[in-house]
Amino acid sequence: MSGIVVTGGTGTLGTPLVARLRALGHEVRVLSRHSPDHPVDLRDGRGLDAALAGAEVVVHCASDARGGGRGDEAAAGRLIDAARRAGTVTNIVYISIVGVDLVPLGYYRRKLAVERMLEASGLGVTVLRTTQFHDLVATIVGTLARLPVVLVPKGVRVQPVAVGEVADRLAELAVPAPSGRVPDLGGPEIRSLAELARAYLSATGGRRRVLAVPLAGRTYASLRRGGNLAPSHAVGRGTFAAYLRQGDA
Repeated sequence: MSGIVVTGGTGTLGTPLVARLRALGHEVRVLSRHSPDHPVDLRDGRGLDAALAGAEVVVHCASDARGGGRGDEAAAGRLIDAARRAGTVTNIVYISIVGVDLVPLGYYRRKLAVERMLEASGLGVTVLRTTQFHDLVATIVGTLARLPVVLVPKGVRVQPVAVGEVADRLAELAVPAPSGRVPDLGGPEIRSLAELARAYLSATGGRRRVLAVPLAGRTYASLRRGGNLAPSHAVGRGTFAAYLRQGDA
């Protein structure tokens, strides 16, 4: 196979994905603004044509999560255009999130918009939706745990998944033949945020009280209904408790 291009290849998911692809013997091009080999800026498209030259597979992991995904649609448009110009790309693999069509968060809406752009592009596409990564859940409860009383949204459950398992699945999907929308990948356990906050405090030596409080709004309602969960696809193995003990590989 010709080279596999990974956008966001130095991020939380991209790093283990690149390692797995290289262990399988693939030539991997890691796209980054600061890469010495493939300097690419998805904000304006600089370097994309050179980076995609001759590539068959693109795994699109780059996302502006901290900015709510505000630049994700424009970046995806540039990537799609560059893939068309390359003429060799047969599969764009995109990592998305369970519930992007159900939970009315701005970031989720933008992820769904990118899914639809890819599906309408005329290119071969594979879309994998996953539940929340362990490190994201740990960051959320860790931030909440800074307060004297840990306040969490009442009735909200999450299904955290190990990022290494997501990387394994993406490595399987990074082949020339596209698969379309593949089955979701969810973690092995569905737990309330209150339970996970208590587990985090126990693992880190915290002694704060955890209090579940009701909220308002459409996003909260959709989360209480489980729009962010994939109970029929609880195929992950690593639990949040195991992550707190040893991290994700």
